Amino acid sequence: MRMTSPSFEHEGDIPRRHSCEGENLSPELRISGVPDDAASLVLIMDDPDVPLALREDGMWDHWIVYDIPPGTTRIAEGTEPEGTHGLGTADNLDYFGPCPPDTRHRYYFKLYALDTRLDLPERASKQQIEQAMQGHVLDQAELMGHYECADDNRKT
Repeated sequence: MRMTSPSFEHEGDIPRRHSCEGENLSPELRISGVPDDAASLVLIMDDPDVPLALREDGMWDHWIVYDIPPGTTRIAEGTEPEGTHGLGTADNLDYFGPCPPDTRHRYYFKLYALDTRLDLPERASKQQIEQAMQGHVLDQAELMGHYECADDNRKT
């Protein structure tokens, strides 16, 4: 399985328009190679470089969507995929773009193909979703990009 974006290369810089300094638009994501027997997809975007003073676990969850139809091959820029939205760290249900408070951060877009639907309620946490996914992951893909805010725009 593979996930790419025409907006940025893997390990490249995420454009400003996808951040809190820009239009905060989700980047276009392209998906291929989903296993034929997949029942659903899960998309998680997180930032593992958050200072411990902001999050004890050092992780900021920016975007969580589960029970995405397995036939999804593209998520258009600035749109939300069909599916159920999990709860992000900023109490968000939709995409929340990069907005690092200090230095250059890494942002991981993770895609999982599952052999089942999770059927969890909207606003489930990433921890609840990951627990429900255990034993059901058929394949996974990852896309990572970097972002650093201008000094005068740093937030969380």
